[in-house]
Amino acid sequence: MASPAAPPSHRRSLRRRRTALLSVGAVAAAGLGAVPFVMNANAGAVELARQTLPAKDGWAASGSGTTGGSKASTARVYTVSTRAQLVKALGAATNSAPKIIKVKGKINANTNAAGKALTCADYSSGTGYSLAAYLKAPSGSQEKARAAAQAKQKKNIVFTVPANTTIVGVPGTKAGITGGSLQVKNVDNVIIRNLSLTNTRDCFPAWDPDDGDTGNWNSEYDSVTLRGATHVWVDHNTFSDGPNYDSAAKTYFGRKYQRHDGALDITNGSDLVTVERNRFTNHDKTMLIGSSDTDSVGKLRVSIHHNVWKGISQRAPLARIGQIHLYNNYYDTTTVNGYAHSYSINSRAKAQVIAERNYWKVPAGQKIAKLLSGDGTGAIAGTGNLVNGKATNLVTAYNTANSKKLKTTANWKPTLTARLQPSAANLPTSLASTTGAGVLS
Repeated sequence: MASPAAPPSHRRSLRRRRTALLSVGAVAAAGLGAVPFVMNANAGAVELARQTLPAKDGWAASGSGTTGGSKASTARVYTVSTRAQLVKALGAATNSAPKIIKVKGKINANTNAAGKALTCADYSSGTGYSLAAYLKAPSGSQEKARAAAQAKQKKNIVFTVPANTTIVGVPGTKAGITGGSLQVKNVDNVIIRNLSLTNTRDCFPAWDPDDGDTGNWNSEYDSVTLRGATHVWVDHNTFSDGPNYDSAAKTYFGRKYQRHDGALDITNGSDLVTVERNRFTNHDKTMLIGSSDTDSVGKLRVSIHHNVWKGISQRAPLARIGQIHLYNNYYDTTTVNGYAHSYSINSRAKAQVIAERNYWKVPAGQKIAKLLSGDGTGAIAGTGNLVNGKATNLVTAYNTANSKKLKTTANWKPTLTARLQPSAANLPTSLASTTGAGVLS
C-alpha cells in the first residue's frame, strides 16, 4: 500500500524560511538555460516534492501562484509504485487538502487491483464487442458493446487529480505512468513533474463517418488532460506513444486505426497554466488548447517554454481563443518512428499567440511556410525565432503561401516572463540535457 514519507529534515518555520532563485543569467552562462533550482536561504535546496512554481514563471504564477501539495502534512505524503497505490493516494476528487504523491518506478495503468496486467481482451470480455464484428457494422449493438468495453478501460486507466496536489517522480527510479491518463478537472493548484508518460492508448476507438470528408477514427484519453483546471504547472515530463507507434496501426475504412489522442490537452475553460521543460516525442495530435471554437473567452491563458518537440506531427500547440506565450522552445521537425511533421503551431478561433525566441531544426527541402497554420482569425506575434540558426519571420513565410492569413499583432503583452532567454541560438544544446523526466534531483 502507499506509504507516508518522512518529513523533510530541512523544514524551518514559515517566519524564517526564505526562497532564493538562481538568476536566469547565471544559469544560462553555465549552459543550462533556465533550470528551476529552488534554494532555501537557511538550509540549502528545497526538497523536490515540496518545490513550488517560481514567481513570474508564466501564466500559472498569476494571482495566488501554483504551490500544489507543498503544504501537505506528513500524513498526506505518499510514495506509490503500483496502480492500486496511486488510486488510494489520490483519494476522492473532492478532497482538496494538500497532498504529495511520489511515484517510484514505472506504474502500469492497465493492471487490476492485484497487479495483474490487463489486455484489451480483458476489457471487452463480457461486453459482446469484437473488432471484426464492429468493422462489419460500426453502429447499433456493436457500437453499444464498444462503448461498454471502452467504459471498462476508462474506469481503470483514468486517474482523477484533486486540487492542491503535487505528483512527482522519485529521482533515479525511471518514474512514470504507462497506459494511463491523469485528469485534472475543475480543480485548482496542481503540479505534475518528473514523470515519463507513455503509451496512453484507447483499446476501442470509435468510427465517425461524419468526421471530415471521408470519416475518421476517434480515440479517448490524453496522457494529461486539463478540463476547467486552473493554476497548473507541468514541468520536466516526457510524453511519448512508445512503444506502440502509429506507424504500426492498421487501416480500416481507408483511415488509420488511431488509438492515441492528445499528449497534453488544455480545454474547457482551463486557465493559468505553465508548461515547461518537457519532452514531447513520437506523437501526432500533441497539445490542444481550447476544445472548440466556442471554448471559454477570457481563459485558456497558457505559457509554454523551454520544451523539446521532436517526432511530433501536429498541434505543438493548436491554440484557440486564449492568450498563449510560446518562448525558448526547440522544435526538431525531422521524422521519427514514422511521425512526419505536418505543422508546429496552429492559431485559430481568434487565439492570441506570442511566439518568440524559439528554434526550429528543419530538414533540407522542408518549406518554412509549413511550420505554422491557421484559419484566418488567429494571431501569431513575436520575434527572435530561428530556423536552422537563421533569424526567420515565420508568419511572413506562412502568409505569403496561404490565403487565410495569420494576424501579426496580439492584443496582450506578456509580463510573467522570469525565464525568458534573450536568444534562441543555444537552445538545441542547452535543452538536450535539461528537459524531460529523470533530469530533476
